[in-house]
Amino acid sequence: MERGLFWLSLLMVFFGLAWAGWNEYKKVEAYGKWAEDFDQAKYDIYAMIGVKGKQITWGKPARFIPDNLHNFSLHDVDKIQLLINDRVVELTELPTKGKAVIQFSFFAQNTPAIKIPFTEIPLAAKWTMYLEELKNKMI
Repeated sequence: MERGLFWLSLLMVFFGLAWAGWNEYKKVEAYGKWAEDFDQAKYDIYAMIGVKGKQITWGKPARFIPDNLHNFSLHDVDKIQLLINDRVVELTELPTKGKAVIQFSFFAQNTPAIKIPFTEIPLAAKWTMYLEELKNKMI
């Protein structure tokens, strides 16, 4: 009886892990189809972001191509900042730990700032530099 309960619990854990892997695989497949239309794109478990020209599209990954994506133009962006644990950091002095977010502040006062999360600080720093460079090319 004890062996049966032990193996049943292991079997349930195995199926849970298999479902989680299948779910993540479907998200990556949907992202791959979605990212084909962009000049540059990024996927991680927190957010996906795509850049085409000066247009930024971002949203939360899903098993299907999400329909709740957000768009904005770099023409409307006043500042692009890298936040680690909700504090602005310099791109030359990156901490090794913390929650990385790229924040976009807009010229319009009534437009709230957009925060796009990243899992890795170095990757967020590279994207911040890339987006700042892209924004500066507009001027």
